[in-house]
Amino acid sequence: MIYLGSDHRGFKHKEELEAFLAEQGYQVTDVGTDSEESVDYPLIAQKVAQKVAEDYNNRGILLCGSGVGVCIVANKIKGIRAGSAWTAEVARSARADDNVNVLCMAADDLNPGDVREIARAFLNTSFRSEERYKRRIAQIEQIEKES
Repeated sequence: MIYLGSDHRGFKHKEELEAFLAEQGYQVTDVGTDSEESVDYPLIAQKVAQKVAEDYNNRGILLCGSGVGVCIVANKIKGIRAGSAWTAEVARSARADDNVNVLCMAADDLNPGDVREIARAFLNTSFRSEERYKRRIAQIEQIEKES
């Protein structure tokens, strides 16, 4: 399942992305927001991150003005590895090297085509399960456990 969320600044991109992903055959759940009226992003980012944390196979995509605020919030949830991407190549690297499970994007800086391309790269890239990448993920999980 792909969980989508945005604040008011990312609303239009989120709506367009939801339709695009559904056309591509993905199961998508939109957790909000439902309009361009001003809304605080933390609770929306929390909802997406919690849903992703419930199942290893789930993925999340969040949009806010800079992509940073939602990323900070998502990373507060145990088991979440959220990362911001501004190109498809960054999204591919984030998935392949860091096993990112929540993609965060800057709605103010991307056009709809960019958003689709970055999301597609994120969703179509698998984690490289080579030893060095597994070791780094284990270190991240240990840090998370100790904090």
